[in-house]
Parts: sequence; structure tokens; C-alpha cells
Amino acid sequence: MPDIAAKPANTILNPAGWPQPKGYANGIKARGEMIFVGGMVGWDKDGKFPQGFVAQTRQLLENIVAVLKEGGAGPEHVVRMTWYVTDIDAYRNSLPEIGKAYREVMGKNFGAMALVQVTSLVEKNALLEIETTAVIPDETGSCADGRR
Repeated sequence: MPDIAAKPANTILNPAGWPQPKGYANGIKARGEMIFVGGMVGWDKDGKFPQGFVAQTRQLLENIVAVLKEGGAGPEHVVRMTWYVTDIDAYRNSLPEIGKAYREVMGKNFGAMALVQVTSLVEKNALLEIETTAVIPDETGSCADGRR
């Protein structure tokens, strides 16, 4: 298998004059093999949830990384995430801790992101769920130089 980690997976799109986003990208341009990670929740391999929003976030991100690894990808290949939270205030009140957990698990890889509050999730004890899309650059190169 080629050394995919050596090639940038995408180009961040931020229109001229716009403020630089923090913790996400306005857009991503990517080319390559796509991996779609279904809605993951923050339970461990035994189906048990840790207590608290931040703990579930960390476990959930670790679960995403495990699925990406199965497909030959890593956090650096993430181009999109959609977060579903049951309590937007819990998310807002935990932003510094969530950011720390995110960087520890995902590094400084920030794809295009959306976050919405939902009334409930299928898993009763889940406080959040995240869908993720990743792109492994193809053999001919990446979009990092802006050319196809």
C-alpha cells in the first residue's frame, strides 16, 4: 500500500477576505478514494457509554479514527463531519474541553463541519452522533496544489 499519509488529502477553501474559521473549514476540495463513516456514537467496544459530553466526544472520535484506519485512512483525510447533539448548551459549555479532545484524537485536521441539535438519538444514552467523510488522495496526486 502506498504511503498515503505523506500526501495532503485536500485543499481548504476560504474565499478571499473572509475570516479564518477556527475548528472547521468553510469548504474542502478533494480527489481520491472516499470513505463514508456512518453515524458513530461515543460507546466503547463493549457498547458502554462513558459519563459526560466530553468523554463521549473523545470516545466517538476514537471510534471514527478506528473505522478510518480499517479503510487505510486517518484523521488527516477527513473532509466533512456532521455533528448531531442532543443538548446544544452542553456542547457550547464544553467547547474548550471538546477542542482539546478533538486535537488530541484528530490532530489539527479540520474538515467542513456542521452541527445541529436533535431531540434524541437512536441510542438512548448517546449525547451526540457524528457522520464523517474522508478522502484518500489518488495515486496521481492530490488537490493541494489546486490543479486537477
